[in-house]
Amino acid sequence: MITPTIVEGLRPYALGEKLRGLRLRKSMGLVELGKHTGLSAAMLSKLERGKLFPTLPTLLRIALVFGVGLEYFFTDERKRHVVAIARKRERLRFPDNPGKGSIAYNFESLDFNATERKLNAFYAEFEPVAAEKVRLHQHAGVELLYLISGTLDLTIGSETFVLEAGDAVYFDSGVRHSYHRASKGPCTGVIVTA
Repeated sequence: MITPTIVEGLRPYALGEKLRGLRLRKSMGLVELGKHTGLSAAMLSKLERGKLFPTLPTLLRIALVFGVGLEYFFTDERKRHVVAIARKRERLRFPDNPGKGSIAYNFESLDFNATERKLNAFYAEFEPVAAEKVRLHQHAGVELLYLISGTLDLTIGSETFVLEAGDAVYFDSGVRHSYHRASKGPCTGVIVTA
């Protein structure tokens, strides 16, 4: 028998919402999930709506389908850091390649205090560097750059693009790329990598 004490004790874990979130992220219907878990669509629906609480074996069946551990379900959402504010006064400024001569840009992490990050975001100030001293680099994933001010030459592979304030570019960051400030005045942007 499920008592009000049990209901209140389990409420912070939002088991039904977590189950539904996992299923929807995979664009999976209740019937399809039922085929993978051996549970009926009706039972899964009741679990998602909080009408039933799953047993540990039932929860484990579902967790295995989505590749998560049981701990995923028992994190109290009130204690997770689902919101992370990076105050300007708390951010640290770093050069792109410390101790290696010319600096193409300085950056500040915009998400340094976020947990379970799915992306990385940076504020960048591009420095005036001679074109011949600009270094190509690459990293796994993709990158989005939004230019806030100035003009920037962005070289991706063998092609160079001229970006102006307000322009944005999305590209495969596995391809060698570099930034070169083309404007005399300040040149700043936001870079997001994933």
